[in-house]
Amino acid sequence: MAGSGKGVVAAGHPLTARAGADVLRDGGNAVDAAVAAMAMSFACEPLLTGLGAGGYMLVAGADAEPVLLDFFAAAPSRAGDGTEAELSGVEVSFGDATQIFHCGPASCAVYGVPAGVAEAVRRWCTVPLGELAEPAARRAEEGVVLNAGQAYVAEILAGLLTSTPECAAIWAPNGEILHEGQTLVNPELGHALRRLAAEGPAPFYTGDIAAAVCRWLADIGGSITPADLAGYSAIERRPVSMPYRDRMILTNPPPSAGGTLLAYALALLDRGPAPPTLAHTVSAMAAAQGERTPEFVDGLAQEGFAEAFLASRLGSTTHISVLDSRGTACSVTCTNGEGSAVVVPGTGLHLNNMMGEQDLNPLGFHMHPPGLRLPSMMAPTVVTRDGEVELVLGSAGSNRIRSAILQTIVAVVDHGAGAQEAVDSPRVHLEDDIVFAEPGVDLHALGDRRVVRFGARNLFFGGVQAVLSRSGQIEGAGDPRRGGVAVTA
Repeated sequence: MAGSGKGVVAAGHPLTARAGADVLRDGGNAVDAAVAAMAMSFACEPLLTGLGAGGYMLVAGADAEPVLLDFFAAAPSRAGDGTEAELSGVEVSFGDATQIFHCGPASCAVYGVPAGVAEAVRRWCTVPLGELAEPAARRAEEGVVLNAGQAYVAEILAGLLTSTPECAAIWAPNGEILHEGQTLVNPELGHALRRLAAEGPAPFYTGDIAAAVCRWLADIGGSITPADLAGYSAIERRPVSMPYRDRMILTNPPPSAGGTLLAYALALLDRGPAPPTLAHTVSAMAAAQGERTPEFVDGLAQEGFAEAFLASRLGSTTHISVLDSRGTACSVTCTNGEGSAVVVPGTGLHLNNMMGEQDLNPLGFHMHPPGLRLPSMMAPTVVTRDGEVELVLGSAGSNRIRSAILQTIVAVVDHGAGAQEAVDSPRVHLEDDIVFAEPGVDLHALGDRRVVRFGARNLFFGGVQAVLSRSGQIEGAGDPRRGGVAVTA
């Protein structure tokens, strides 16, 4: 989709993208649109994001200093002290691959979305949060008809969604998981969104909602304390900046892991000819994965780690990308993991399961010190050319995020692909020395590497939402793997 109007929003659900585009059309800026889209995603994509989730927002362009707002999940103070419940493992099948996700009260990390939304509004927004959040609040109360993508996610997470009565009451009100065409209703979420707009983040961190969360978790073996919530805040960080060809890549800095590893892989490809071969791309993925050692994870918390690391060597998630007519980009990735199945009555919160995500806990569960931001793979990214924003992107997909973003950037920069062509292109992902591949990838150049071939495009390979500015036109692309769409304002 292309157009030279007031901008483009790419997101994981048609209603999410439309909510952001409506704000652009009414004169709002890129961050206004992103916040409205975020709020709508809580209603339309609640298995991927929500008020009990965490995330990152990258704002760049229009002569502004780029800023990364970190509101990701943090380790609670009682994690690993022996008082929490056991993690519950749920096997999820993607058809051609399976993955174990861990849920339950011990999987809940300190949430960051309410703080992140409020800080984004304070810093950048020109439209009041009440106006931005109201369409989403109404939608949550009136209900959202499940499309094929969201129904598929519910289907593969059915074991998790029916593991607690509170979660099952939302997702299986008649005894079986809601399916495509049925309506998901969550009035408590609508009420929570209005409270966030009217009162700011205080109720969620020091007020009655925080107290309800802590009481509920204390009774069932969770680890979050009132002090954990009261001490949480969104943090401003300087993005990682890495040249690639004649572009500059801006992405998520430490203590997130994904942006640094993405920058490292791009730096390796930048040493070779353009465009890189599949073999070179997979080798760069392997090199990046190989660097995720205990020393790497420990080093992420150190000041200047990304610069030193790069210099010395040179998931269920949703993403929203926005580029407005002023040239301001907002790239925001949020995740609830798969959700913990802990729904706190009366709060509108389905808490995340970050403490049970293997990708976020590579050294073992409950090993992070209290308050530490978990080392996410999420990497909201902006590509600039001659100082102007060219590409705004990010992805869902747990550990596949960095490979999905890497291949999309290569498609645009090295192959000259348009936004939708780049997002649609078949992907590969390297994990544990196994190459997972979608149909359409010529694998002959990989030699004797072990390969798992998928029979069709699959959400396993991420969900890239991208906006591309080229030759005076802004073009958006939603990832069909996760029901993504782009809407022009």
